[in-house]
Formats: sequence, structure tokens, C-alpha cells
Amino acid sequence: MYEPILNNFAKDITLNDDERAHLLERLELKEYKKKDKILLAGTIAKELNFVVEGCLRIYHVDETGKEHSVSFFPEGWWATDLESFYSKTPSFYAIDALEDSKIIALGHNKIEELYDLSPKFERFFRILTQKGYIIYQRRMTSALFRSAETRYRNFQNLFPSLENRISKKLIASYLGITPEFLSLLRKTVRSKRMVKSSGQNLG
Repeated sequence: MYEPILNNFAKDITLNDDERAHLLERLELKEYKKKDKILLAGTIAKELNFVVEGCLRIYHVDETGKEHSVSFFPEGWWATDLESFYSKTPSFYAIDALEDSKIIALGHNKIEELYDLSPKFERFFRILTQKGYIIYQRRMTSALFRSAETRYRNFQNLFPSLENRISKKLIASYLGITPEFLSLLRKTVRSKRMVKSSGQNLG
């Protein structure tokens, strides 16, 4: 069960046997049912959550009660509110499970212990935070300056496994459009792909 997270660490750092053991001692496996709350808005995010199975969502509920999906976390992704986690302030966002999910949690104090044990861990989480910031920045740029079709294609590229797993309503919320417009977008994108494929076959 811990192999996926060890593989994730191995992308950026190489752990020796002792470092690997120290990491494993501090991991906590958790299971959530669909719709379970992992983080409530207004509470402090105390853990980084690595998704082994399932999918989580981070979102904000505005003053009218409307939900705005900010991102999704399928298998192999880390989930938390980074600002709340590192600044220890109440979260602006909430996180819940979109599917039955298995999560490996690593608490803030456990991460601090790992920092003291080896600088490799500090390097890993610095890289992780940088990657998270880049994804968030691209998300904001896309929301502000890209067309709905481009945003939809970006969603497909970023989350290739999710389109048939989560509801059209949630995808539309993430894209900032209505579910009805998403249906039209899907038809448009499929049509363009068919035309492109047909042209390539003729060539």
C-alpha cells in the first residue's frame, strides 16, 4: 500500500534504507467514503494527503451557497490547502472525497521531524510546493485569459482519467461554465478531433 508514495518520493529524491524507514514510520493510512469531508473550511489543514486510490476535490462555497471547484486530486496527487497547512491559519477551502478513497496522511509535525533527519526531505517538500504553486498559477491564468474550450482541453490533459469518473456538474464548476455549455463543448471538441483524424487518415 505504501509503494505508490515511495515511488512518488523517488521521482525527486533517492532515499537510503534508514531514510525510507523513517518516512514509513510517520505515514498514516486513512480510508474515506464518497462525500466524506477531509478538510472543513475555517479549520486548519494539519496534513498533507497522498491519494493512493480514489479522488478528492478542493473547493470554496461562496456567500450564496454556490460551490466553486478549484482542483481535483486523483491517484498519485497530494492534497491539502497549502496556505493553511504552512501558515497554520483557517482554510478558505474545503476538501472532500468524490469517490471511496485511500489516503496516506503526513502531519505537519511529522514533516518537521523528517526535515531534521535528512535535508533530502526538505528538498522533496520544497519541490512539491513549487509544483503545486505552478499548477495553481496556470489554473488562475487559464481561468482569466483562456477560452472555455482551451480550459476544457487543459482539464483533459491535466486529469486524463477523470472525465468519466466525476459528474458533469463538478467539471463545469471547475471550468467556470454551466453543465449545458459543457455538453456543447464536448460535442465541439469531439467533432474537431474526428475531422482532424479523418484528415490524417486521408493524408
